[in-house]
Amino acid sequence: FLALKIANVNWQSNLNQAAHHTADYSSTDTILRRGQAFSITLNLRTTVRSGYHLTFVASTGPSPDESQQTKAVFNLSEEGATGWSATQEPSEPGCMNFKILSPANAIIGRYKLKLQTVSGNKVSSTLLGQFVLLFNPWCPSDDVYMANEEERQEYVLNDSGIIFQGLEKYIQQEAWNYGQFEEDILDISLAILDRSLNHRQDPAADVANRSDPVYVSRVVSAMVNSNDEKGVVEGRWSETYCSGTNPLQWSGSVTILRQWYRGRYKPVRYGQCWVFAGVMCTVLRSLGIPTRVVTNFNSAHDRNVNLSIDKYIDTSGKTLHFTEDSVWNFHVWNESWFIRRDLGSFYDGWQVLDATPQERSKGIYQCGPASTRAIKEGDVNLDYDSSFVFAAVNADYVTWIHYSNKRRERIYSDTKKIGKFISTKAVGTNSRVDITANYKYPEGSLKERKVYKKALKLLGVRSTGKRTKIRRRRRRPSAARRPNAMPPARPSISGKLSLDAPPVIGQDICLFLVLRNLNADFKTVKVKLRASAVLYTRKPKAEILQLSRSIKLGAEEVKEISFKISHCQYKNSLRDDRKILVTALCETKQGASLLVEKDVVLQDPFLTIKVLGAAVVHEAVDVQVTFTNPLSEVVTGCVLRAEGSGLLREQLRIDVARMAPMESSTVQFEITPYKSGTRQLQVDLVCAHFSDIKGFVMLDVAPA
Repeated sequence: FLALKIANVNWQSNLNQAAHHTADYSSTDTILRRGQAFSITLNLRTTVRSGYHLTFVASTGPSPDESQQTKAVFNLSEEGATGWSATQEPSEPGCMNFKILSPANAIIGRYKLKLQTVSGNKVSSTLLGQFVLLFNPWCPSDDVYMANEEERQEYVLNDSGIIFQGLEKYIQQEAWNYGQFEEDILDISLAILDRSLNHRQDPAADVANRSDPVYVSRVVSAMVNSNDEKGVVEGRWSETYCSGTNPLQWSGSVTILRQWYRGRYKPVRYGQCWVFAGVMCTVLRSLGIPTRVVTNFNSAHDRNVNLSIDKYIDTSGKTLHFTEDSVWNFHVWNESWFIRRDLGSFYDGWQVLDATPQERSKGIYQCGPASTRAIKEGDVNLDYDSSFVFAAVNADYVTWIHYSNKRRERIYSDTKKIGKFISTKAVGTNSRVDITANYKYPEGSLKERKVYKKALKLLGVRSTGKRTKIRRRRRRPSAARRPNAMPPARPSISGKLSLDAPPVIGQDICLFLVLRNLNADFKTVKVKLRASAVLYTRKPKAEILQLSRSIKLGAEEVKEISFKISHCQYKNSLRDDRKILVTALCETKQGASLLVEKDVVLQDPFLTIKVLGAAVVHEAVDVQVTFTNPLSEVVTGCVLRAEGSGLLREQLRIDVARMAPMESSTVQFEITPYKSGTRQLQVDLVCAHFSDIKGFVMLDVAPA
C-alpha cells in the first residue's frame, strides 16, 4: 500500500452477527443482511498518512457491472450511485473503523469487498474479504420486511416446524427439521440459484435479478424439483421406491440438501409434496425470505383449469381414470412474505409457492408466487399461477357413474368439498392455525359466489347455471356429454360409513354402513362395497376388499350393515402408507344412485421419547425411545433414526435387529446439543414390515 499498509481486516463477527440476526449460521463466512450497516476494522502496519482518497468496491456474480447493480463503487462519506455508502468511525491509533451500508434492494448473494487507495496519480487496490448478503425482514425498506418480531422469529429463524397431513377429519402433525442454519446449507441454497436454468442461460442477468424476492422464490420453486433443471428432489407417486428413499421416511431437509450437494447435484430420490415444501422452506428461510409451510385438505388438481373436478366410477364403484383431474386428501405448499411491485400494494403479503411438479408454468415445472389476496378475490389472471392455486381451493367436485353402454349419470355435485381446513403452524407453538379465510370468503356466501363467477369469466369458462362449467377450448372426449347433463336426481336413501373404533396398524378394521330410507316406499338397495389401498393423492394402489349385499328397507327404516377388513387382507398393501379408501355404491330402482365414501388412516402404534436429564450445550444427555411391534409376527431389519438441528450434526441410525410379536422395545442413545434454545428431536422407526412410526419431542437447551 502507498498510503495504507493493512496488517489484517477484522470483520467484527460477533457485533455484525448480533446486529444482522445471523449468529445461528454454522459458517465461517461473514453473513450480513441488506439495508443495514455493518462494521469492519482495518488494523494497520504503519501510521496513516494524509493526502490519499479511499474508494470501496463491492461486487457479486461472474461479471460484475455497475449498470446491472452487480458492482458498487462508492467513496468514503459519499453515497454511491447504487445506494452503497461507507463512513469512517472513531478508532484507536493503528486502526481504522468503517461502517458500510448496503441498499435495501441490493442483490443477495456472495460478495467481494475491495478497497482502492488513490494517492496522487497512483492507485492501489486490495481485497478486504468476502461476505454473503441476504434479504432482511428487519429492514422496513426491504421488500421482505415483516413488522412483527414474533413472526420474524418463526418464519425466518425457527429451524424446525410442523407439517400437517392426514384427512380433513383426522389432521396429523408431522415434525420437520428445516435446519437452515446447519453447516453447508446456506452454501447449498446459493448453489441452487447458480444451478438454475436462468443462470445457465445468462449468468449476469440472473444475478442482476436476485434483488427481487419474486424472482428468487420463483427460481427456487423450479429448482427444488428435478423435472427441468436437475434440481434437488425427484418426485415419485407410486409404491416402488427401491431405487431411492420412500418419501414418508424423510424427517427434514438437511439430509436431502447435503445428499444433492455432495452427490454433485444428482437429484435425490424420492419426494412428494411435503418433502418439496419442507426443502423449499429451508432454502428460502436460509436466504432471508420469511416462509411457512401450508397444507390444503381436499386439494384439487384441475388439469384443464375449468374449476371442476370430475370423478368417474363404474357400476361396481371402482374409480375410472377418464380424466387427469384429481382431489388429493391433502397437498402441501409454501407461502412467502414480500411485497408485489409487479402487481401493486393490494397484493402484498403472503405469496403461494409450490415446488411439487404438477403443471408447467411458462414451460417449466414451477408455481408461484401467487398472491393470496389475488386468489381470495378471484384475480386468476395475475402472475404467477393464481388460476392453478384458485382451482386447488375452490373447484367443484362432480361424481359420475359410467355404465357399460357408455351412458353417464351425474350422481353428485359438491361445491364445498374442495379447499378445507387450510392449515399452518402457529407462531411460537406447534398448534394448528386455520388460514382458510386468507384464501376464500365463507362457502356459499354472496361474496364467495361473486368471486367464483369472476374467476370463471377471467378463465373463459361459462356456467350452465348449476356451477357446471365448460371451457371455450374443446374438452376431452371423456367429458363430451357433460354440457348437456341434467342436474343429478336426488337419491331416495341416505348413507354414512363409520368406524367401530380407531384403526391401528396390525389390527382388523371394523366398519359399518348406515342406510336410511328417505320416504315411505319399500325398497331393495343393492350395495357394492369396495376398499382400496390409496396414496394421499387418492390414487388406488391395490384392491383390498370387494363385496355385495342386498338390503331391504321399509318406510323410513334405518339399517346398519357391519363389515370387516382383516389385517391379513391389507397388510401387504399398506407397508409404505396407511391409507384406505372405502366406497359403497348404493342403487335402487327408484331414485338416483348414492355413492358413500370414507377415507381411513391407520393410526401409529405406541412410541415415546424421554430425555433423561437436563439438556445443556456441549454436555451429553441420554435419550430413551420406547416403541412396540404392532404385528402378531416377528419383524427383523428395523432401523431407528434420529435427527434435530442443534442436537445432532448428522442423522443418527441404530439397527433394531429383531422384535417379537407385539413386543415393546427400548433403545437408548446419546446426544450432545450444540445450540441453545427450543430444539426439536425427531425419531423415526423404519421397517419393511409396516409403515414408519414417527415421533418428536421439544427440548429446551440451556446455554453452556
